[in-house]
Amino acid sequence: MYRAGWHAFFRAGDESPQVTWPLIKRVLRYGRPYRLNIALMLLAILLTTGLGLLTPLILRDLIDNTLPNRDVQRLNLLAIGLVLIPLVSGGIRVLQRRLSAAVGEGVIYDLRVDLYTHLQRMSLRFFTHTKTGELMSRLNNDVVGAQRAISSTIVDIITQVVQAVSVLAVMLALEWRLTLLALALLPLFILAARRLGNTLRDIQRERMDDNARMNAMMNETLNVSGALLVKLFGRTNTEIERFRSRAARVRDSGVTQAVLGAQFFMLIGLIGAIGTALVYWLGGHLVLRGAIQIGTIVALTAYLSQLYASLSSLTNAPVDFATSMVSFERVFEVVDLPLDIAERPGAISLGTVEGRLTFDNVTFKYEVDEAALLSDVQRHSMDSVTAVLSDDVDANGGGPAHPIPVPRSQAREHALENISFTIEPGQLVALVGPSGAGKTTLTYLIPRLYDPTEGRILIDGHDLRDVTLESLAANIGMVTQETYLFHDTILTNLLYAKLDATQEEVEEACRAANIHDFIMGLPNGYHTIVGERGYRLSGGEKQRLAIARVILKNPRILVLDEATSHLDSQSEALIQEALQKVLAGRTSVVIAHRLSTILAADQILVMDRGRIVERGTHDDLLAQRGLYAQLYHTQFAHEAEAAD
Repeated sequence: MYRAGWHAFFRAGDESPQVTWPLIKRVLRYGRPYRLNIALMLLAILLTTGLGLLTPLILRDLIDNTLPNRDVQRLNLLAIGLVLIPLVSGGIRVLQRRLSAAVGEGVIYDLRVDLYTHLQRMSLRFFTHTKTGELMSRLNNDVVGAQRAISSTIVDIITQVVQAVSVLAVMLALEWRLTLLALALLPLFILAARRLGNTLRDIQRERMDDNARMNAMMNETLNVSGALLVKLFGRTNTEIERFRSRAARVRDSGVTQAVLGAQFFMLIGLIGAIGTALVYWLGGHLVLRGAIQIGTIVALTAYLSQLYASLSSLTNAPVDFATSMVSFERVFEVVDLPLDIAERPGAISLGTVEGRLTFDNVTFKYEVDEAALLSDVQRHSMDSVTAVLSDDVDANGGGPAHPIPVPRSQAREHALENISFTIEPGQLVALVGPSGAGKTTLTYLIPRLYDPTEGRILIDGHDLRDVTLESLAANIGMVTQETYLFHDTILTNLLYAKLDATQEEVEEACRAANIHDFIMGLPNGYHTIVGERGYRLSGGEKQRLAIARVILKNPRILVLDEATSHLDSQSEALIQEALQKVLAGRTSVVIAHRLSTILAADQILVMDRGRIVERGTHDDLLAQRGLYAQLYHTQFAHEAEAAD
């Protein structure tokens, strides 16, 4: 009877959510394709409400007319009516539920696709400044909240309003004095529900916070990396006790919530019973005086339970509705985020390029545009947890009181400054420099993961900002230092480079990357699941898969972070042999970690603090006795000695 009002208290926050007309109009625009279903749904609500009003009237007629007059035929008709009304009403409610589900699911489908499409078009800068958990919450929690608003909350509010108005009108028509007496208890009902509801809301918020901390801990300690860390430091028992403590808080708050919930329903039931008793008491006196008939009292009490149920549901309808609309607001916030890497109107679609790459006085600064980022929201889920293991976090985010000093040898305002060079088709350029010099940032600009702050980058004479992103991606292949693999089969991960590749093409690419024999030695071959982030494979195996994937793509321009220092000698040798095949005939930019790559380069660019400080061949740079010579003697000379 009062369950809808009960849930409303849970969703009400300490602050009052605001609903604006532009937000409502935008939500309504998503409902336009489903206008017919919405109209039929409203008609179904009216029909079920009307049918619900008939049962008390039948009981009234049964008591006041049919039984006293011993009208058997009328009695039979009324009995049939008492059976048909719930039967027809139930059928209409099933249809109404189907219509509301179709509207809700359809709107949420459109909203979810729009949201995911927009997120896919966001730049890398957005993802480096946004928590993945927050994005998942927008796609899941907030979208589900929006779905609930469409298919449940709004429908419930409309239904309860129609039912309350209809029931009240019929009650006033039957007996206005008893109706006013029943309504006199409404302020008492609202006051009691509000006060106990606030307490219930606080308990529920505390329970959600406790549950959020418990979920966050599970998320952090039960993934591959977290489980590995726990085992390496021998913290299994520590984490069990920590989890036991958090689960106990969830248990205790659940018990408190259950007890208060029982008190809540008892109080509401008591007030309803008092209202019913008053109606019977005053109605009984009116019957004894001959002012009304017994059937009228029976009908009024039946209507009274419907009226109290509707009014209790509507007690928090404004907050309930506004809270549901907040989910739409959070989803729309993502859809409205500006694209900082966007195609210009009339962008050129590149065909197969020759591969001439030019950096023209490029300067780049990592800037954060707050307008292009998500706002922080208070949400009672794992995303609201700032610290996972510690329960108390200081105002600065729980960091150490005295931060550990960080070397600032490469600290600067601009990541890249005045970078200019040209790579002719088929040439290999090696990037060399100390850590933090800007090498990786430079490579991120080539596939347009970022746009230069100043200057321009050209492919075959076309500014990257003037070409379509799809054609640019088709001509550029990139192998990063950290190889990412989906939790799927080896074949699926490889086909990500070329969706229509044949098995023969896949195997040829794997042979070129020196990984085919390894794959065939696995129990399921190319259909072997690689595990979360490819954890079931070694570093060298993952890197060779990444090379095979880029070979399958067959790009004209290759960007490569040749990170092999953490590999064993056999894996390193296999990767170096694979790289020689993949680099042949392509325009290549390689962050070089091996002397063999540097010696094979047509040009070496030496970077320091975001600038190109030296350029030339290996022999020329050694002769200059500058930064390259220092790097050679500290990083590469031992390779030359080992080779000799």
